[in-house]
Amino acid sequence: MKRITVKIGTRVLTDKDNRIDRKVLRLLVGQISDLVDGGLEVIVVSSGAIGAGLGLLNIQKKGRSLSDLQAIASVGQNHLMDIYNEYLAKRGYVAGQILLTQDDFNDRRRFLNIRYTINSLLEFKAVPIINENDTVSTEEIKFGDNDRLSSLVADISDSDMLVILTDVEGLMDASGCVIGEVDMVSEDIKKLCRGKGCEVSTGGMISKLESMAKVSKAGIPGVIARGRRENVLLDIRDGKHVGTRFNPSERPIKARKRWIAFSKRSKGAIVVDDGARKALVEKHKSLLPGGVKGVRGVFSDGDVVDIVDADGKVLARGVSNYTSAETDKIKGKRTDCIERELGYKDYDEVVHRDNLVVMGE
Repeated sequence: MKRITVKIGTRVLTDKDNRIDRKVLRLLVGQISDLVDGGLEVIVVSSGAIGAGLGLLNIQKKGRSLSDLQAIASVGQNHLMDIYNEYLAKRGYVAGQILLTQDDFNDRRRFLNIRYTINSLLEFKAVPIINENDTVSTEEIKFGDNDRLSSLVADISDSDMLVILTDVEGLMDASGCVIGEVDMVSEDIKKLCRGKGCEVSTGGMISKLESMAKVSKAGIPGVIARGRRENVLLDIRDGKHVGTRFNPSERPIKARKRWIAFSKRSKGAIVVDDGARKALVEKHKSLLPGGVKGVRGVFSDGDVVDIVDADGKVLARGVSNYTSAETDKIKGKRTDCIERELGYKDYDEVVHRDNLVVMGE
């Protein structure tokens, strides 16, 4: 391995009073420094801003408004970075803070700029510390949890592994034993999840599994392990059996299609008939207007949309060549009727196969 992304969860970093557990953070930063000393590039996705703020302000999260939580995060994020830099400095390193929202991944240019910034920080031998920008995030631009953010960061940075550190030993089977290795995050694997997480974190095991499924599609292996386990990062680096390992897909999706499938948020949906479903899923064809039954939501040309069947099941995601209003006008029509319906025709396809990802792949 040359580069890894490490996600550290709120429950790892904070104590029962929601204050940052300095001992735990010091030990983790020590391991991160050991990895960097050994020539490994480390990117950290760190939760804990809201938890740290709650502890500093001596208040509880329950009943707080979004604006309250944003203010609490602004207090906690500074505190969190101060501690990271304090411990990194003792080993001769410095942290580079990056705060992101979903909008940064929706825009392709900003998406690529994130990669350039991460690469530059690593060239300077700085440790990128990445978190969601809770201070400005709203429901429309939130990731929902840092597990998903960590999978996007691992992908965009071309990491060789994603490690998610949490408060359990790994994924447990029905009898409570840790599953050592997972080849594919199937529905049966997802059914093993229990609980939604704690009060100060938004991600449970299910969000961690979904993140592992995404990095697997990028050809990246992953590990879920207990963050407070002694030398957890060093043991993972050394190939020891720690937590649950998730193997990468043997047929990873290309980078641009991963951006369509996982990084960019869908703006709406196109409902298709069974003939279009077979053409998309089984024959890997483009979506033509003749197979469209309807649209859901409002989207523009160039937006990513879900392609769903009549029951709402997501079959694929892709970049629409037409707006929702235009798509509605040409639904069920042959391609040679597009110009008659709209007064112009830019494309034969509603979604071209080069800009489309079948979600079951």
